Amino acid sequence: MNELTVLIKEELFRQGADLVGIGDLTELPGEVRGNMPVGICVAVKYPKEVIERISELPTAEYNEWYNKLNKMLDKMVTYGAERLKEKGFQAVAQTRAQVGNGEKDNNTPLPHKTVATRAGIGWIGKSALLVTEQYGPMIRISSILTDAPLETAVPFNKSKCGACMICTRACPAGAISGKVWEVGLYRDEFFDPVKCRKTAKERSKKGFGGENTICGKCIEVCPYTKRV
Repeated sequence: MNELTVLIKEELFRQGADLVGIGDLTELPGEVRGNMPVGICVAVKYPKEVIERISELPTAEYNEWYNKLNKMLDKMVTYGAERLKEKGFQAVAQTRAQVGNGEKDNNTPLPHKTVATRAGIGWIGKSALLVTEQYGPMIRISSILTDAPLETAVPFNKSKCGACMICTRACPAGAISGKVWEVGLYRDEFFDPVKCRKTAKERSKKGFGGENTICGKCIEVCPYTKRV
């Protein structure tokens, strides 16, 4: 691993990242990746007890951690991008201010999940969430785009969910079809985001009086989460 790759990973771990991966983005269209060839994915995990407590409904605690982790990620990717710029490279922090939060639009040009699969962090589960070996889907993620010559990981091109239908059966919205993801499969072919958001908003209101669109049931029931 080259010195710059080691440096940026160590810096991001010091900032609080639980997982850091680097991926080759050159197979993606240049316009969606800002003509940057490399993507860095950063992940932070929820405390396991927070996820355990959303088995019935989302909680105020879960909502607080959702917002806390998003803020942490914005700071991390901003810091990482600045460090790369100091080294003379181009870098764009994919913060919420940069790419939005996904509430108003179903799609972003380059989802963090796409960067994550290219960076070998995990695969797309049947719930359309990123699933990792280490923490399942109980994480939040963000990303950095750069032209720095970093060493890249082996990407995930297929799901490891297999025949498991636990999240499909547990989804309160019936938004999960059960179809297995692989590279090239469009999200709406296996997952209904409109149903998900509608039910998540209803469950947030019932669970803690919020107007948010967070549910977390698919996170809580995932076997990879249960391992943690």
